[in-house]
Amino acid sequence: MRIILFGPPGAGKGTQAKVLSEKVCTPHISTGDLLRENVKGETPLGRQAKDFMDKGLLVPDALVANMLEERFIRADVKEGFILDGYPRNIAQAKTLDDMLSKLAMDIDFVVYLDTADAIIIQRLSGRLVCSSCGALYHITNMPPKVDGICDTCSAGLYQRSDDKEETVKKRLEVYKKEVTPLINYYQDQKKLYRLAGDEKPEIVLKKIIKIADTHNDSLKV
Repeated sequence: MRIILFGPPGAGKGTQAKVLSEKVCTPHISTGDLLRENVKGETPLGRQAKDFMDKGLLVPDALVANMLEERFIRADVKEGFILDGYPRNIAQAKTLDDMLSKLAMDIDFVVYLDTADAIIIQRLSGRLVCSSCGALYHITNMPPKVDGICDTCSAGLYQRSDDKEETVKKRLEVYKKEVTPLINYYQDQKKLYRLAGDEKPEIVLKKIIKIADTHNDSLKV
């Protein structure tokens, strides 16, 4: 089973992908995690990416695609994967299709977590990130046990500059311009399912699993 989860920043796709991965024993592939893994492991692709990051530049799409392609040929994704954080636009979606076609793979279905702006702003403007391990917390929804300290590694927590309310609003404007063609792209392929991402996480998860069940009877929890 090969699944894509996408939606606006703060829709909860990363959280859903992680829990779903554990439920159905299918690898969760996050482009953010993949990038960090390559940089930390000092792989050839990771070193190239770090050069861009050190200069304050975005990592090029082609480089991210190469990391994904290397990930897709590992044995653990032979039976499927849950992809989040990619694709973000039509160009990336077509690159992904070409990549998977070469590997004799195909996406089974795509879930778009449609989430209200007010919910996204509330979620992101209260988000805290561990400065060491990258663990996520929220001031009200999921606070750390000790204020300002990561539960996992005891490092300090901080708010990303792009999680401040005004910046979140601008990010949403940009996202909406890019996402409509992407929604239409997967809708035309008859692979798209739209779910309300502002519902409780456990409700959203049950709905995703129900969709998965219609594609593969073995995905039961």
